[in-house]
Amino acid sequence: MEVRMQRQITLEDVKTVAEKYQIPAFSVQKTNEGTYLMRMGQQSETIVTDFIKALEIKNNQPVEIQRDETVGPVLGKELLVKSCYAAAFAMVAILLYVAYAFKNFKNGMAAVIALIHDVVVVFGCFSLFGHFAHVEVDTLFVTAFLTTMSFSVHDTIVIFDRIREYSRKEQRGLSEDIVNVALTETMGRSLVNSFTIIFMLLALVLMGGETIKWFAVALLIGTITGTYSSPFVATPIVLLMNSLEKRKK
Repeated sequence: MEVRMQRQITLEDVKTVAEKYQIPAFSVQKTNEGTYLMRMGQQSETIVTDFIKALEIKNNQPVEIQRDETVGPVLGKELLVKSCYAAAFAMVAILLYVAYAFKNFKNGMAAVIALIHDVVVVFGCFSLFGHFAHVEVDTLFVTAFLTTMSFSVHDTIVIFDRIREYSRKEQRGLSEDIVNVALTETMGRSLVNSFTIIFMLLALVLMGGETIKWFAVALLIGTITGTYSSPFVATPIVLLMNSLEKRKK
């Protein structure tokens, strides 16, 4: 629930009123727009109404409800299951597509491993945000991490394509020299492309408002990790797989 009060009161006063009505799992944050964003366990309409009236008495001013949303456990479970299905489908599709496009299963595996790395970083960061800043994930977060997966593979395919081009010219297979040249030539393009997105996302984080703030943060983290994972995770994995295959032969 998001409310606006004519006279600003402290967060401790809001928490005190919530404790009076024994509202469980209560947390409150003050947004940049001056409103109060409150999260609480599911309550009856009577208790919520009494809680709002108590805030009005405490504030000596009417309380305006900006937003009132309820998310039940069934929706939460359904969102989690569908997100896992979507992520698994995307990973398998990307693996098959990259393997088919480059006629090499190792490329597909490397792209998916780098993709998993990016998603784990985003999830890890939001685990810390949830613990220290009480940030909760929602459908926008699911959209952000699926977008991160696509962005991660985008740069990886560009690098792999340049490596394939030089490998054909040299006609001596994959080598560290070819990989270094390919990375050097694509690094500038990758950085320019990524920084244009990063600057836009920084603007959304700083000035986009509370509603889309953490969505933009998730995209920002995913963009940064996707930028470095293509040259520093996916490409070395291809080189490592190729080296292990040569040793085995």
